[in-house]
Amino acid sequence: MNQYYPYKQNPYHGGAGPMQPAVAPQYQYPQYPQAGFIPPTGGGGAPGTVGGAGMLPMEQSYIENILRLNRGKLATVHATFEGNREWNAKTWTGIIEAAGRDHLILSDPETGQRLLLPMVYLDYVTFTEEIEYEPSFGGTGGLATFPPR
Repeated sequence: MNQYYPYKQNPYHGGAGPMQPAVAPQYQYPQYPQAGFIPPTGGGGAPGTVGGAGMLPMEQSYIENILRLNRGKLATVHATFEGNREWNAKTWTGIIEAAGRDHLILSDPETGQRLLLPMVYLDYVTFTEEIEYEPSFGGTGGLATFPPR
């Protein structure tokens, strides 16, 4: 017996004596589905829905997707920059070149200058022509399908 660590019954030792190795308790970790996994749903809902009544539509009508559908169109972008003493709000007019989850790229047709605007500052966008809103269903629309935040 070790004089520094006298023998004790310890639940983590599983009743082992003083010279027996300790056995750690076994934990079982929960199993989570893989990223991007969509569980199968039963029942046929209306076209363009996942599952059925009360479920979210398959289309993803996020702002970046609507802006992507209108790529190449002239738009006026209104943005607000809180806490800025020089200019709190600004507008830009340009051609929509690209839109991502967190940014918008506009190009000025007169100067060729490009603007990269973080979406966090975007208030709203106006168009001088009719905009595209209905995405094509069937997976060929090229719209982002990012998981919700």
